[in-house]
Amino acid sequence: MAIFAVSLGVVAWLYTSRVKPVLLEGQRRLAELGKQKEDAERDIEARRKEALVAAKEEVYRLRAEMERENREKRAEIGRLERRLAQKEETLERRLEVLERREGTLGEREVEADRLRDELKNLVTRQRGELERVAGLSNEEARTQVLKAVEDESRHDAARLIRDIEEKAKEEGDRRARNIVTLAIQRCAVEQTTETTVSVVPLPSDDLKGRIIGREGRNIRTFETLTGVDVIIDDTPEAVVVSSFEPVRREIARVALTNLVADGRIHPGRIEEMVEKAKNEIEALMREAGERAVLESGVTGLHPELIRLLGRMRYRMSFGQNILNHSIEVSHLCASIAAELGANVEIARRAGLLHDLGKVDFESEQPHALISRDLMLRYGEHEEAAHAAGAHHSDIEPETVEAVLVMTADAISAARPGARREMLENYVRRVQRLEAIGDTFPGVEKTYAVQAGREIRLMVRPGEVDDLAAIELARAAAKRIEEEMASQYPGQIKVTVIRETRAVDYAK
Repeated sequence: MAIFAVSLGVVAWLYTSRVKPVLLEGQRRLAELGKQKEDAERDIEARRKEALVAAKEEVYRLRAEMERENREKRAEIGRLERRLAQKEETLERRLEVLERREGTLGEREVEADRLRDELKNLVTRQRGELERVAGLSNEEARTQVLKAVEDESRHDAARLIRDIEEKAKEEGDRRARNIVTLAIQRCAVEQTTETTVSVVPLPSDDLKGRIIGREGRNIRTFETLTGVDVIIDDTPEAVVVSSFEPVRREIARVALTNLVADGRIHPGRIEEMVEKAKNEIEALMREAGERAVLESGVTGLHPELIRLLGRMRYRMSFGQNILNHSIEVSHLCASIAAELGANVEIARRAGLLHDLGKVDFESEQPHALISRDLMLRYGEHEEAAHAAGAHHSDIEPETVEAVLVMTADAISAARPGARREMLENYVRRVQRLEAIGDTFPGVEKTYAVQAGREIRLMVRPGEVDDLAAIELARAAAKRIEEEMASQYPGQIKVTVIRETRAVDYAK
């Protein structure tokens, strides 16, 4: 019993000190958990209510937006229906108008057919009446009308051509003047006078006898070796060497000058000096050719072409040195080609070599074609050879460079002081120009002025009107081109002068 009481007390103590606090703590925690559960349930309920309210608000908003969109669409549909109805009404009205017009057009067509028939009958009656009154058949009247229309059309065409030509000429003259002036400014070549004789000065007239030699053997040997004529006359202290071939004449001049300076004049010495002069002239020609190539800026020429260029140093044409002329043409071609955007190298080479044929005396072809053949033979470009061969229109120019060579050649030959011609050739050319002008009907008198660079045709005003004067100037220029193309360098201006005078006297 005592043990039971002790045990019970121990149990009570354990319960009081250990179990009861644990139970109390468990109850407290259970109370807290219950409270947390209630808070969580209240929070969940609040959030559910908030979500429900937000969902309702979103539904209300979406519903309002859909209703607004539906209203706008209904309004747009209403507008489209009204526009469609208006268009239908408009189409109906237009259809009615078209139907009325169609009916009106049908009536007018019928009326037009009736009027056309009446007009045909009226024209037939009037034509018969006109033929009876005028005494002309239908074909004769048509011929006269067509002739009148043709004359009027010709005058209108001439007036139109004149206006177009004046505008084109003004623009062309302006541009061509700028290009040509710029090209001429870039080159300047000295010109020398053509001659067929060379004068060799002598220190005294005693040397003339030594030049002739015993029984003329010295002068015969000299003329045989050089191919020239030695003229010994009364000219004091001078001997004249004459030859049409400038290279031979220059060789003879150099050889004779050296013989005079040496003093030993006999056939053996003459032969030695002539050979020495040939070598010297050959070296000078080669040097001149190389200098021309360098000055013109052309590269890669065949040595034979350079040698032929050097021979041109002693060749003249109308008083103009051909080598200097070729260099000038090369510069002009290059300058104009650069301005026009053409091939500068082709134009430069063709301009330098275009007169090579003038130093080739073996062929009877025109010198331009000889130049072309020589260039092709020694490997020059076909376009450059064609441009050189066409510069006198012996062949038809087919490239811009060919036309440039023609133009530059004319510029170099035609500028003042470049060339001269014999007096009788000049007079003959001027007379021929005036004769061509006098052949045209209505021309009262023709005058050649400006050294043959211009002709002025004085016409009778009663026979030639203003438009006919334009046609007359064009016809005269074409006639000069056809009949005198090779007889003048550059261009010839044709001016037609029509003057009307009214004279009266006060008494």
